[in-house]
Amino acid sequence: MREKKKRLHCLQQLLLEALLLLVRLRFAVCSPASSGPTLADDLSALAAFRGASGGRAGALSSWNLSEPWSACATWEGVTCAGGRVSRLVLEGLSLSGPSALPHLARLDRLRVLSLKSNLLSGPIPDLSPLSTTLKLLFLSHNALSGPIPDSLFSLTRLYRLDLSCNNLSGPVPVEGLDRLDRLLTLRLDSNRLSGPVSALALPRLQDLNLSSNLLSGAIPAALAAFPAASFAANAALCGAPLPPCRDFASDPTRPSARPPPRVPPAAAVVASSPSSSAPPSRGGRVSRAAVVGIVAGDFALLVLVSGLLFCYFWRKFAAGRKAPSRLHEGEKIVYSASPYGGGGAGYERGKMVFLGDGSGSNKRFELEDLLRASAEMLGKGSYGTAYKAVLDDGSVAAVKRLRDVQVSGKREFEQHLEQLGRLRHPNLVPLTAYYYAPDEKLLVYDYMPNGSLFSLLHGNRGPGRTPVDWGLRMQIAAGAARGLAHIHHARRSPKLAHGNVKSTNVLLDKAGNARLADYGLALMVPSAGASRSAGYRPPEAPPADGRRAWATQRGDVYAFGVLLLELLTGRPAASDNAGGGAMDLPTWVQSVVREEWTAEVFDLELMRYKGIEEEMVGMLQLALRCTAAAPEQRPKIGQVVRVIDEVRAASAGGGEVSPSHESFDSISDSPSVSEDAAAAGAASQ
Repeated sequence: MREKKKRLHCLQQLLLEALLLLVRLRFAVCSPASSGPTLADDLSALAAFRGASGGRAGALSSWNLSEPWSACATWEGVTCAGGRVSRLVLEGLSLSGPSALPHLARLDRLRVLSLKSNLLSGPIPDLSPLSTTLKLLFLSHNALSGPIPDSLFSLTRLYRLDLSCNNLSGPVPVEGLDRLDRLLTLRLDSNRLSGPVSALALPRLQDLNLSSNLLSGAIPAALAAFPAASFAANAALCGAPLPPCRDFASDPTRPSARPPPRVPPAAAVVASSPSSSAPPSRGGRVSRAAVVGIVAGDFALLVLVSGLLFCYFWRKFAAGRKAPSRLHEGEKIVYSASPYGGGGAGYERGKMVFLGDGSGSNKRFELEDLLRASAEMLGKGSYGTAYKAVLDDGSVAAVKRLRDVQVSGKREFEQHLEQLGRLRHPNLVPLTAYYYAPDEKLLVYDYMPNGSLFSLLHGNRGPGRTPVDWGLRMQIAAGAARGLAHIHHARRSPKLAHGNVKSTNVLLDKAGNARLADYGLALMVPSAGASRSAGYRPPEAPPADGRRAWATQRGDVYAFGVLLLELLTGRPAASDNAGGGAMDLPTWVQSVVREEWTAEVFDLELMRYKGIEEEMVGMLQLALRCTAAAPEQRPKIGQVVRVIDEVRAASAGGGEVSPSHESFDSISDSPSVSEDAAAAGAASQ
């Protein structure tokens, strides 16, 4: 029987090798000649990995070697890009064996490798062939052993490295780790690593865990901002955020250094007393009383010091739970809605709801993915705090955490966001998803990589600044006007207004196109909880109490006029005047024009461009009409779009106005085919 099984195994191996040969021949015939590796080579490496890794029955049954052309579509955990395997995610499949991992080093276009929660053993292989591509490496919860190899430090493009919960040993290779200067995540916890980490300095690190090892010496100042849990269960490690290194003053890197044994005070007194060896006497009785008093005093002092230390560390522990360190407070996007927390009785957990047509960057993910993401705070605005979130797979989203939301209930919140989610236009930042829980409300948008109009116009006004030319300013003005027109003419009642038009809410996408952000949120946030948007508030806006009743379409046109003045003058919407008071931009422009100093209005950066004087004056007249004190004297946004198109056509040589922006009296909230295509293209950035 055993001989029969052996023969069967040999036959299976022969068949496997024959199939691999067929795969190579097929790709050699069907693919153009190439001197480098091909998809066939990648599939050969995967087949070898499968043969060496075992795993539970059927774990990789979708890897049908007889149909290699379907690998990128149907093989579990395999993702391709550019005709090569770019992503391999095989988690919790009981894959095992010491000889499986080396085969994956042949996937030289791999960007993501995750083999978490398997049974892989042996040393970490040489992965240097992946040095130009690999960005995410997750090998946690396996049985890998030996030291961290030097070859790992050739992966200089790594953002995340997780080797936790293995049997790795030897010193932490600090110098090698410091070469991985792009790392955002480093997790080496629950191994048997030893030695000091005092020279470790990774400038971009956001997530660190070195706990449960055999590390020693002082924690470097560059890592002191991480919580104590990142270094816990290392008996010989000291320094902030752990207790100070007093015990290691002579040699902070020597784990065996210990203070000399402390002699109890009573014993010291008895040993030093000249009467201790004398026969009992009256003086001896006094000496014993003194000894008892000293012992009692020492005990009381010990109790007092212990109590003070307990209170000190308990306050730090409680403060850490209530208010995380500045670094992690900036990283963390949600806290009260965490699925890992209890929440207490009656706790209601929300869910991610995705909007739109599901195309482009509207990728599905769960709240847990958002919690694991590294996050960079982009800023605090009128309605909440915005973050740039980088998910584990490398995709990027902008997340806004709302504050002071006032809606009558979950249904009203959902209905309003569904209406906003249907707004799709090349000049709007798409709202792709939202999360609702009683104590947490999140909005997810496409991430705009080129910042805001405010930064473009007003950032770095000193030497070395790159001027913003007239053509780009006109392009931004036209794009913002079209986006606002699409909002105003969406079919809903009452008519929708943006409610917060300002230069920080005009974002620039990858192609440099203007996109309006934060639209439609004014109806959910009371004015008392929102910034006043100084300089953009129309004169008719009531005092900031209750809901923002001034969030109207006429108010949007006023704010857009201020935006045009920013583009023309290069000045912020509100600034201090010479007398020490605040002066808004429309007031300043009107005072200059009244004195017939019109040329003094324009940004000096525009003076280098010839032949645009008429266009600048035409745009200035439009901006002053938009910022008229009486709302009824302001043009509608459709008229604004047409005037801007006419000015652009004139500056381009008198050509016809682009017909792509039809009469805005008939625009619906369902974008045209061309708008769909543009939105999909922008979403795929």
